[in-house]
Amino acid sequence: MTDAPNPFEAMMKAGQDWAKALNPALESFTPKGFEALFPTMSKDVMESFFGKGINPEGLDAKTRLLLTLMGLTIMGAQAESQIRLTVRHAIEAGATKQEVAETIGLAAMFGGVPAMTKAMELASQVMEEDNT
Repeated sequence: MTDAPNPFEAMMKAGQDWAKALNPALESFTPKGFEALFPTMSKDVMESFFGKGINPEGLDAKTRLLLTLMGLTIMGAQAESQIRLTVRHAIEAGATKQEVAETIGLAAMFGGVPAMTKAMELASQVMEEDNT
């Protein structure tokens, strides 16, 4: 008796084959490459789309982005590109490095220490890049 093929592996291979057929350069495309496609939005743009522009009495963009960061961390820090993008945008929206670290640290209570450690590592990478 043979094991059935893994449907996830088959789906991933089909997606990779499709991407290569569409553009051969996509064969070596990485999540970091994907991040490079998304420039950091200005604080004013984020406030318009994510903050007070949506609901003048609601949360500002910085707070919404810190909440998003907490959710991504609690999920197990699996979404590495999204965490790095969110940290980059939160800092642009006015969050301090301390606020980013506290947000990730608090998420350990709900997502566990391994998730917090991974998210902190990703956030540190972004903040180091910011200093260069």
